[in-house]
Amino acid sequence: MRSETLLSIAPALREALLRNRFDTDTLLDVLGPEVHSALGRNEPVPVRRASRGHGDLGVLVRLFLLADDCPAADVAAALAPLTLADAMNAGLLEGENFDTEHPLVHAVVDVRPVDVGAGDRWVISDLDGALRPKKATDDHVLGVGHASLSLLQATPTARVGSVLDLGTGCGIQALHAATYADSVTATDINQRAIDLTAATMALNGVEVTLHQGSWFEPVAGNTFDQVVANPPFVVGEGRVHYTYRDSGLDLDGASELMISRSLDYLNPGGTAALLASWVHVEGEDWRSRIASWLPSHGVDAWVVQRDVADPALYVGTWLVDGGQDPRDPGTEGRANAWLDHLEAANVEGVGFGFVFLRRTDTPTDLMAEDLLQGFSDPLGAEALAYFDRVAWLREHDVLQERFVLDSSTALERVYLPGDEGWQQVVTRVHRGDGPHWQHEVDELGAALLAGLRADGLALGELVELLAAAHGENPDDLRDAVVAMIVSLVRHGLVLPVSG
Repeated sequence: MRSETLLSIAPALREALLRNRFDTDTLLDVLGPEVHSALGRNEPVPVRRASRGHGDLGVLVRLFLLADDCPAADVAAALAPLTLADAMNAGLLEGENFDTEHPLVHAVVDVRPVDVGAGDRWVISDLDGALRPKKATDDHVLGVGHASLSLLQATPTARVGSVLDLGTGCGIQALHAATYADSVTATDINQRAIDLTAATMALNGVEVTLHQGSWFEPVAGNTFDQVVANPPFVVGEGRVHYTYRDSGLDLDGASELMISRSLDYLNPGGTAALLASWVHVEGEDWRSRIASWLPSHGVDAWVVQRDVADPALYVGTWLVDGGQDPRDPGTEGRANAWLDHLEAANVEGVGFGFVFLRRTDTPTDLMAEDLLQGFSDPLGAEALAYFDRVAWLREHDVLQERFVLDSSTALERVYLPGDEGWQQVVTRVHRGDGPHWQHEVDELGAALLAGLRADGLALGELVELLAAAHGENPDDLRDAVVAMIVSLVRHGLVLPVSG
């Protein structure tokens, strides 16, 4: 595929896709929710059946989403005004049986609609081999998967001037950034990724500056309002098998590089949203490992661990991802070498999650925590709100301030059956939106939270009253209350009136 040729057919291909309403809403409507879910599971039969009777749109579904061999005449009609000859010359399609009465064509690349939160875009990537067997090459360009979609949903979308998408891959993060940034720069070490991203941008009529090169080298000396990255963060042996996932750095070196160096490319107050992974080493706290990657001054960091994988599961998952048969002796050797390397480094698990950074001129503040529960609200807006709450805490004495409960905060009491009936075993406050944080509190804490009023007493005065009413030592109670309120403010269950 020559990228300049693929670029040349973008206007005609776009016209065909628009004419046939090849978009996420139409596909969901045509296929129905059950069949659409089957498509997400790479189950082609229900999709083929549902696409019948939908004319040119059904042909595009089978051509681009199922990678089927399709009758050339049907594809020619569906792609008009793009001609079959131009599509094949550009490397969009390949054909066979052209010396027969019924020639067939199939897609060489994956073209699919994606909702980026501000309308549909189309993304071009390499076929993943799930529906049409195809061994991944070392320059394989991954399409829109669960990881890239999770980052898209976790990225702050407040209006900014400039965004850097490092390791752009198929360009999905850059497409997303173009909806909220004045300018977008995207980089990748893989020239094929740059070529396909250029075609994706042309297909969508979006302007993005593209640079080929390793890590931050293509943008040396530049700074941005936001950095977004889904880097090749797979924890491995320091070897590159596939550029989309392997960095060539040992263990979690790719995540360390991104977390430690992103700050140098942020404007003051700028933010970064990164996908990352880190090893859990026997006898060490994973939070301390990440803390060692940050400077002592100049950043607020919020690290959210979404999952921790056993090494054997982790290695097996990534080998299958690369199209390797776990029953093959060569795959077994690769798995053993990988697991031996992790074992030698005392790795007992691999964590995965999001890293949010904001550049400041104050001492570094790091919160690294588990967020294993499900949630539906976008995490990007929560990250910005979290940074604002951290900044507020830094600048205020909480004992002198008034607070209110967030409107979604609920008090929960859990009872279990005991010898004398129901026995209360835990009291907690629960945030009903955002990440659904929960904090256990004691009865004094619950009583204090009940007394928070916008026009009420300052926190220090409430502590004095509570201590007197319950015969508590004011100093001891004050320390406990401050710690509780700071945690609840960080997580948005309690909000300052002066904020």
